[in-house]
Parts: sequence; structure tokens; C-alpha cells
Amino acid sequence: MTTEEKLKHFKAAALEEARQESTAAIEEHRRALEKLFQEHTVDKDRQAALEVKTETDRLKRENNITLSKERLEIKRDISRKQEELKETLFVEVQEKLADYMATTEYQQLLISQIREIVKFAGNEEVTIYIDPADQSCLSSLTAAVNHPLTVSEYSFSGGTRAVIPGRHILIDNSFAAKFDAAKKNFTFDGGVLHE
Repeated sequence: MTTEEKLKHFKAAALEEARQESTAAIEEHRRALEKLFQEHTVDKDRQAALEVKTETDRLKRENNITLSKERLEIKRDISRKQEELKETLFVEVQEKLADYMATTEYQQLLISQIREIVKFAGNEEVTIYIDPADQSCLSSLTAAVNHPLTVSEYSFSGGTRAVIPGRHILIDNSFAAKFDAAKKNFTFDGGVLHE
């Protein structure tokens, strides 16, 4: 083998070795870049998932706040409407009571209440009051129950009241007391949740 052949062979071997080293370095660099790309992709996917979760949670919170505000506003509207309906209803009840007070059934109710009071009082002194609006019936009521009656100084919207001083008892069969109690305890039941 001549020097020139040796040189060619050495050159070819050196080139082959350099090519192999270059290929290995390129392959190693490619693998490193690919690993870096995969890590970057995983990191970006994780970051994107975290952003999506954070944004989803924020939107859910905003939605819940909005729903709570709407629910509260709806409850307020319902409450206002119920109050309006309650007032309308009790105005109608007062009108019906006024109509009822002009009937003979009302006078029979007064007689029945007065008799119950007299029976309850027994031999005790009792003062029985009727409403000033019923003053026109005073004589007929007194005759029907055979007991003295007193016209009250202030209106209690019909019915009767009585005082038994010996026992410190007040009997209140007035329409005003019953009306106020009914109005105070009145509730609207119904709807899906009975709220």
C-alpha cells in the first residue's frame, strides 16, 4: 500500500468516523430537541388545562353569583306581589265584614257572643261592650239578652268585648282582634317549594 493509498484510506476512515460522530451528535441533538419539545408540549398542555380549569371555575362562580342575585330579586318580587295581594285580600275581607254587619246573622252572632260571656261570667260582675257602629242595635240586643250593654268609646270593627273585673279577665270577640290576628298569621302556601 502506497502512501497515497494509506492517505486515502486514512482520509476515508477519518471522514467516516467524523460522519458517524456527526450523525451521532445530530441524532443526540435531535433526541434532546424532541425531548425538550415533548416536555414543552406537556408543560403547555398542563398550563392550558390549568387555565381552562381556572377560567371554568371563575365562570361558575360568576354564574352562581348572578343566579343568587336573580334568585334574591325574584324572591323580593314574589314577596312584594304577595304583600300587594294580601293587602287587596284584606281590603275585600273588610268590605265583606262591613256587609255582614248589616245582616240579621250578625245580630244573631252578637246575641250568641253576649250570652256566652254572661254564661262564662256566672254571678260575677261583667261589663259587655258593643262597637259604636252597632249603637242602633243597642236596645234590641239588650232586650234579646236581658243584660245591660255598653257602647264602646272607640271602634273595634264589630263583635263584642267584655271585662270581668273580679277575675281580671278581658274577653275580646272583636272583629278587629280577629282581623289583625288573621292578617298577621296569613301566609301564601303553594308553588313548587312552598317558600
